[in-house]
Parts: sequence; structure tokens; C-alpha cells
Amino acid sequence: MARRVFFSFHYDNDINRAMVVRNSDVIRGTEATGFVDKADFEKVERQGKQAVHEWIDKQLEGTSVTVVLIGTETLSRPFVQYEIFKSLKRENGVIGVHISGIKDMITKMPEPKENVHTIIGNRNDESPIYFDDIADGIYDYINDGGYQNLGQWIEASARKHGK
Repeated sequence: MARRVFFSFHYDNDINRAMVVRNSDVIRGTEATGFVDKADFEKVERQGKQAVHEWIDKQLEGTSVTVVLIGTETLSRPFVQYEIFKSLKRENGVIGVHISGIKDMITKMPEPKENVHTIIGNRNDESPIYFDDIADGIYDYINDGGYQNLGQWIEASARKHGK
């Protein structure tokens, strides 16, 4: 049976780069969730924040790992933060993969990397939670050979969480 993996990314900015990852056959042996075409996403988004949260919750069902595809503004996006926290609550593995080095289909240019030491929320005592503190691993799709290694990164994270 294929492993079910949720992909989190900043839809407006990074859909082109995310689709490169999705279509590159690196996730063979997994069932990828979290990808939706623009029209479907906009339809859900027009229904409001609660509808998007419900869609995310449904997409996360049965997943074992959440892969955060990190562009230049990903970690500050409220829906991405929601996806990360819901994943942690499910005890999913969470890994970060920088995709800013993938050339955009329109501009044909890479973008600068986002700082992974970014506050993604706060603990009950109001102390900050940084992405790099909760991630099982942070990789660069281009520099770390994501095409060849993403499946191994996913498996390592899943095993770490007993999934």
C-alpha cells in the first residue's frame, strides 16, 4: 500500500514549483495529498477560512508525513501554519524542502531561500515555536538531490514517528 503524504505550500506563490516536485516522479510509492487545481482551491477558499480548514483536515486524514515545500514566504502563511500544527497534532512527521531553487515556469528564475528559523506559532506559555525546531529534517530540493532522495526523507520521517 502506498504511503499517504500531505504536501503543504504557499499556493499563490509556489504552485509552479510545487508541481515540478509533484510531477517529477520522486513521490512514487506514495499517495500525494494537498495538491488541488487552482479552480478547486479558489472554490473552497471563497467559502471562507473554516471551509479551507475542513478541506485541510480531510486531506490530512490517513497521512503519515507532511512535506512543507518552502518558497520565499511559505512559513508565514496562515494556512501553511495551520497544516503544520494539524500535522503535529496527528503526530505526523514533518519535513521541510526548499523549492526556491527550482526555476519558476514564468520567470525562469530561482528565488532566495526563506529563513527556516521562522516563528510559526506560539506555545501555551506564549514562547515562540520555530519551524526548524519541529521539523524532522530540512532539505534543499536542488542542492540535496530531491529528485533522488525525497522518498528516503519521507520514509525516515515516517519511521521516526512510528508510522
